[in-house]
Amino acid sequence: GDLFSGAGKRANDTVAYAPAPGKRAVFDSRWLYRVARAYGLKWRPLTLKDRAVVERASTTIGRDEIESRILEALIDNGVSADVDVRISNRMLKIHVPEDAEAVIEIEDIAYNPRTRHFTSIVSAPSHNSRPQRLRVTGRVFLMREEPVPTRRGLADEIIRDTDIEWISVRADHLRRDTIMHADQIIGKSPRHSVRAGQPIRVREVRNPVLVPKRSLVTILFKKPRLTLTAKGRALDDGSDGQVIRIANAQSNTVIEATVVGAHMVAVHTPDLLATNPE
Repeated sequence: GDLFSGAGKRANDTVAYAPAPGKRAVFDSRWLYRVARAYGLKWRPLTLKDRAVVERASTTIGRDEIESRILEALIDNGVSADVDVRISNRMLKIHVPEDAEAVIEIEDIAYNPRTRHFTSIVSAPSHNSRPQRLRVTGRVFLMREEPVPTRRGLADEIIRDTDIEWISVRADHLRRDTIMHADQIIGKSPRHSVRAGQPIRVREVRNPVLVPKRSLVTILFKKPRLTLTAKGRALDDGSDGQVIRIANAQSNTVIEATVVGAHMVAVHTPDLLATNPE
């Protein structure tokens, strides 16, 4: 009855093996004609290209679920939970009959901690008298937690703890200069804009710029009971504690000074100040 309409009392007769779940079988015109004659059906192909296609419905178990079950089995066998599993056949799918429970079982698993390779026997559907059994191989990868921006960060913004989230990344995908500790990011500023969810490298952040290049600054000289100030213009960007060049507004002399605050620098000798201190 799956192949011929009007099969009558012969509709439930078995004439061929059903395809596996999720697969299909193609029956050509010659085979169909022989079956029709054998079972007394009045059927003839209109052309030699006539054919019947039978596809068996199924439920698909995808790669993600297979990898998840293998990971559980590895953890049960003493492998650290801070790992990720990748099977060798990236296109692997298991089709089980539509009326069966779409659950897989790991019947056996072997793991080599030196190479981080595993071999397992996967069966589905679970608790079935005639399950499919597949040999699945793959590799285990160490995972690391790293901080990434929750949003796009603009140059010279100050990154706060609320701007950071943690994601799991394969250790072999990490670059050597990737920042792995939040205290290397929080309180810093991007040199250029950074993207949300993307790792930050050491060279992409710096201490916040307290003295922008070409901005006016106050030059300080401090001693006990003595404070001298003068005006100048920054020739470089400067962060807290950084030594930058300053052009003295009175003498146009270029001096070096240490950034001590927003638009404020300090020198160590009063001779470097202007002749008319405030």
